[in-house]
Amino acid sequence: MYLVKAVAFVAALLAGSASAMAETSASVVDFETPLSRLQPLQGYLRQPAGAGPSPAVVLLHGCAGRARQLDEHWGRQIAAWGYVTLTVDSFGPRGLKNTCSSGAPVDLALDAYRALGYLVQQRFVDSGRVAVLGFSQGAWQALTSVERGIVEQASPNKFRAAIAFYPHCLGFKGDMTVPTLVLIGELDDWTLAVECRNMVDGRDDWGISRQKDQGVPIKLIVYPGAYHAFDAPGLTTPMQLLGHHLEYNPSATDQSIGAVREFLKATMTRSGPR
Repeated sequence: MYLVKAVAFVAALLAGSASAMAETSASVVDFETPLSRLQPLQGYLRQPAGAGPSPAVVLLHGCAGRARQLDEHWGRQIAAWGYVTLTVDSFGPRGLKNTCSSGAPVDLALDAYRALGYLVQQRFVDSGRVAVLGFSQGAWQALTSVERGIVEQASPNKFRAAIAFYPHCLGFKGDMTVPTLVLIGELDDWTLAVECRNMVDGRDDWGISRQKDQGVPIKLIVYPGAYHAFDAPGLTTPMQLLGHHLEYNPSATDQSIGAVREFLKATMTRSGPR
């Protein structure tokens, strides 16, 4: 019971000042049913002002869920930059509240492509310019979606770029198929920066490096003094969850916002890298 309450409390903190941002132009959309359920996968869709088709970003939440709050915090901001955003609710149709201690169902690995499959069918989306952006567990999903392998190869549609906030990098070789940006705190004790450095260098769990000519280069930004969930304004008072330190870092947050905007600008232009 304590764990459930603690995770729920952290989910609220990660959401930041969501109540103050209750007004929203996001619409809830249904897309492909991922499981043998009546309720389809859902997401929060935003369209930027102006004529389309526009580039788009799929957003993936962490183990505490709270897709709506992720949309209000990051989806709204990215849409203001001129992108369509679709924030996926991976938990609702599966009847999940959180997976911080239990681990995510394997099927979640396909949710990014389910969202992409929906977006490329929309007239207001430029189907060749869709990026994926994830946080913690969602960052793992984002990396899985663009590293060369079964998940990436199974989809006829492809992402243009990927962004991962404090992902678990252990187990990835870094053989990415598209430009990828990883942002993580130097002091993160839940998802370790050293593991992401190993991934960027092409070293896997056994210290075996990929060949230098394999994969698209990964850009890694490590923020000194920053912990897990450094972009969550509700964590101005640090706390522990499952033995890990969570803390908001305004400097790292501001820098990450700028880094995300510049990365999207560089990779999502019509003439940018594919």
